[in-house]
Amino acid sequence: MPSTIRERSRIFKIASIPGDGIGVDITEAAVRVLNTLSKTVGGFEFEFETFDWSSKAYLERGWYMPPDGLEQLKKYDAIYFGAVGWPDVPDHISLWSLILPIRKALNQYVNVRPTRILAGTKSPLSDCSPSDLDWVIVRENSEGEYSGQGGTSHEHSEHAVATEVSIFTQVGIERIMRFAFEMAKSRPRKKLTMVTKSNAQRHGMVLWDRIFYEIAKEYPDVEIDKMLVDAMTVRMVLNPKSLDTIVATNLHADILSDLAAALSGSIGIAPSSNLDPTRKNPSMFEPIHGSAPDIAGQGIANPVGAFWSAAEMVRWLGEEKAADGLMRAIENMTEAGVKTKDLGGEKNTKEVTDAVCTEIERLLQSS
Repeated sequence: MPSTIRERSRIFKIASIPGDGIGVDITEAAVRVLNTLSKTVGGFEFEFETFDWSSKAYLERGWYMPPDGLEQLKKYDAIYFGAVGWPDVPDHISLWSLILPIRKALNQYVNVRPTRILAGTKSPLSDCSPSDLDWVIVRENSEGEYSGQGGTSHEHSEHAVATEVSIFTQVGIERIMRFAFEMAKSRPRKKLTMVTKSNAQRHGMVLWDRIFYEIAKEYPDVEIDKMLVDAMTVRMVLNPKSLDTIVATNLHADILSDLAAALSGSIGIAPSSNLDPTRKNPSMFEPIHGSAPDIAGQGIANPVGAFWSAAEMVRWLGEEKAADGLMRAIENMTEAGVKTKDLGGEKNTKEVTDAVCTEIERLLQSS
């Protein structure tokens, strides 16, 4: 075959759910960056389909996803999610009508949240260097307080009773622990810290602890330690360099990863991946910053978390070289001072996006 004929590109079908607030702006920016990346690197391309499953639409029609929404999503290679939540809709309605059903129905039982100090940014911890804070938080994504078990009785009286049942199963704990150990094993330091609260939560958390130590026997090359969640917040602030890979329950990791993002410089840069490790269902990628109604529509949202999440999606889809290139482009721009106000810069969303696209083309055109 003549060398002038290019191989057919891989086409990745992506379901795009911008959602609410700044989720719309950063999703638009991420789609632009991803298309620039695929065109520049070559060998693959994206086909995006946008789903308007927003709070605005909910208020107009009474639903976020249609009845067959989850079946629709199963047709895609991955899901890119912006943010959900708006002041006019109670948070428990928006979350349980959209993102939490997606995570559960598509078996996305692992949530991965990498945290590090990007080039050109700094931690609010005065003596914290980039080498001191380079973590991966592995969050159990299907059980615990997010299991949806419980209820409210006598809700319209002064004797209302509400229960929130934390569910921990052996299967659920084993699979998240094995994923966390494999993650720790793949990183240079080979260190895993398990977060718990078994001193006070004497059933589910004790089971969590026991299974952690049992599985640890299968990974003798991984250094382990255990922290109670309250003490963990102190350690993250006072001794960040003592941590590497962290595994925690759904609720604990949700809280700790926000603290981790703040310690790395801004919640605006933090990515996350909702993974089905079996790959039977599409995984979902989203920045963790939320819809931020206070700055929505102003064009000033930090798109770095969206770009980093996009890079994680590209990596999950098997294009590791392109993902690495995207991260280099992002850090080259932050190092050059092309940053939004939350990182101490003066650029807006579009200006950062323009700069990252230009840097992708400069950096990867000839690679």
